[in-house]
Amino acid sequence: MEEGLEKIIYKDLSYKITGWLFKTHQQLGRYKNEKQYGDYLEQLFKDEQLNYAREYKLIEPVLSNKIIRCKVDFLIDDKIILELKAKPFITREDYYQTKRYLNTLNLKLAILVNFRQYRLAPKRILNSNYSQHSLNNS
Repeated sequence: MEEGLEKIIYKDLSYKITGWLFKTHQQLGRYKNEKQYGDYLEQLFKDEQLNYAREYKLIEPVLSNKIIRCKVDFLIDDKIILELKAKPFITREDYYQTKRYLNTLNLKLAILVNFRQYRLAPKRILNSNYSQHSLNNS
């Protein structure tokens, strides 16, 4: 095995998700809205009997465990956040939003994808603040 490959976080699940993203892009094209991409992906996830939650509402422990208004597009297998976009380009704010979701849920990995791009390029975002001893993961 090549050096570094064994360090890829959730390699198998990430690979499958990326494949479903490419299939979605190929089937629906570049000019649908986020909901249409989400609906198509959700059907793929159901077909594969994948454990997922759609529009998962974040709970912020700092705010006395209150649900905050943010929703993750998909939380897959309680491990990976999948954030969908359908816009001309990903902004720094989209990246920071995804990082906030990772920190709030204390997860290791998110995938940010923009379906409007001519060539799909899912972005893996790692949580440098991940804590194995968090309340969320005990």
